[in-house]
Amino acid sequence: MTSNLTHFDAQGQAHMVDVAAKDVTHRVAVAAGRIRMQPATLALISSGNAKKGDVIGIARIAAIQAAKRTADLIPLCHPLPLTRVTVDFELDEVASAVQCRAQVETLGRTGVEMEALTAVQIALLTVYDMCKAVDRGMVMEQIRVLEKQGGKSGDWTATLET
Repeated sequence: MTSNLTHFDAQGQAHMVDVAAKDVTHRVAVAAGRIRMQPATLALISSGNAKKGDVIGIARIAAIQAAKRTADLIPLCHPLPLTRVTVDFELDEVASAVQCRAQVETLGRTGVEMEALTAVQIALLTVYDMCKAVDRGMVMEQIRVLEKQGGKSGDWTATLET
């Protein structure tokens, strides 16, 4: 069975993929995830009275910073000039969770799925960091790419419901 993993050369050595021959296209990726917590923790976030400040506001800024720094964190990612990063949150009282959705865009030769995933994960880690004093049992889950647009492989939308 031959491998289709693009980050390895013929000798099995890791390398950064050469994207020079790819066309520059508008590329978009959307990722999402959530962090479950105790209802009292969610109420604290919702009220804006967390000891460290505005949890959602700080998590949004952290997510945007993370998207911009993905190539510094993931060894074989290309540094990309991002043209747009949006991060939205929803407080889900039924699941006692904070849901995060990040959309990242660029005009480039490679996609921004890693940047969207990094934004979501760092947003959730920031929520954890800001609330861990009252709830160390929070669980980050369902972090995944929901869709991507652009590039030679075209558009893709997740079909698996979580």
